[in-house]
Amino acid sequence: MDHYKVLGLTRNASKAEIKEAFRKLAVKLHPDKHSASPKAERDSATVRFKQVSEAYQVLTDDRKRADYNFQSSRRPHSNYNTYTRSYGYGYSRSNTYSYRRGGGGSGAADGASSAFENLLRYVTTRAFLLNVSVAGAFLGGMAVVNLGWDAFWKMHNNEKSFEEAMRSVRKAKVHTEKQSEPATKVSS
Repeated sequence: MDHYKVLGLTRNASKAEIKEAFRKLAVKLHPDKHSASPKAERDSATVRFKQVSEAYQVLTDDRKRADYNFQSSRRPHSNYNTYTRSYGYGYSRSNTYSYRRGGGGSGAADGASSAFENLLRYVTTRAFLLNVSVAGAFLGGMAVVNLGWDAFWKMHNNEKSFEEAMRSVRKAKVHTEKQSEPATKVSS
């Protein structure tokens, strides 16, 4: 099913055009409007209404639309898993996910492409981006604290770095050890 054809639109339709086409078709095909119609016409309108609703759902969500455009340019939609979720009262909602099911690929190149697509999908998820931003803020904060600690150290230790301070401590320790050694030289 081509979502653009269902709504009677071209691939470069704006969100406003998609919403307007959906509104017109939803009013025309809504099951309540066809409640007194013959069963065949009522069923046909219900199926079309579901298709229009699914097309609207996919094409108004930027991520779903980009994924749909990418997948529809590569292969027919028969490779996708479609299921229907029922809400009762004779109405249901159909969801199409563009994650390919196993088989039917062109070998290793297709597997690499699929792995790359999955990685790209994961890297662009909101949770991943949030985790990366938190980790970046944490590491940035640690860098600022480290620079602040170095500045604080130098301010209180006569502009010496930590390494210079440790060298002077070692020198002082060696000097005090030499002074405390007993002067016991055996003369022969």
